[in-house]
Amino acid sequence: MAQERKIIAPLPFPETAAYWEAAAHGKLLLKRCAGCGTYCFYPRVLCPYCFNEQSEWREASGTGTIYSFSVMRRAEVPYAIAYVTLAEGPTMMSNIVDCDLEAIRIGQRVRLVFKPAENGQQVPMFTLA
Repeated sequence: MAQERKIIAPLPFPETAAYWEAAAHGKLLLKRCAGCGTYCFYPRVLCPYCFNEQSEWREASGTGTIYSFSVMRRAEVPYAIAYVTLAEGPTMMSNIVDCDLEAIRIGQRVRLVFKPAENGQQVPMFTLA
């Protein structure tokens, strides 16, 4: 059986509190700008495209595509990090888990899973679809 890697607990900020609360319930939230309609990740106060202060949280579909990745083979427990382009448009950095690390490829479809951090907080990650 493969050894599990310890996940460091995230440090929530006021701008990300709703994001982490939703993650604790198995949901991935994204901010959607009320001005230009663009989704963005990471959660922030201002839209990075039009600088509008009005946005709303929307639940993401939980699907995406691997844009780029790297396998950390020298780590105590090897793992993969990746940029995943979500179906909604933004690209987020995350881990690719529960798969053969040698099977990961750019352009592969992935789906959302959650893994517990050391403090029990659920952290969004992805596995091959």
